[in-house]
Amino acid sequence: MRVVVQRSLEASCQVGGEVIGQISKGLVLLTGFTEGDTMETIEWLTRKVLNLRIFEDENGVMNRSILEVGGEILSISQFTLYGDTKKGNRPSYIQALNGEKAEELYHLWNQKLSESISVATGKFGADMKISLINDGPVTILLER
Repeated sequence: MRVVVQRSLEASCQVGGEVIGQISKGLVLLTGFTEGDTMETIEWLTRKVLNLRIFEDENGVMNRSILEVGGEILSISQFTLYGDTKKGNRPSYIQALNGEKAEELYHLWNQKLSESISVATGKFGADMKISLINDGPVTILLER
């Protein structure tokens, strides 16, 4: 499981010209799944994301978590995080988990996150247009 974490001031997801997910201050999570990912993987990364200290405290130091600042999450599925370009210029997605199993894990991921924080989502498998104002910019790659 790979998660690109982007601290944002605001973000939204559109499908077919309609906004289906939107947040103000918080995190945009671009998430890809691979073979061997389990509920244990989801639980570990949920704890990591929720406790990641990448928001500024009163001294301007990145020392606060999303839970401490009252932020929101926009969760987007993104199988292309497992694109492999070691051979040639056309990415191979052989490491990305198949659609049905990946969709199941994506829903479990969002459910686990939403137990602690407000979560807006994209639409699995859809052509999505993501807009965000990356704050900082702060972008972190998590993997397990």
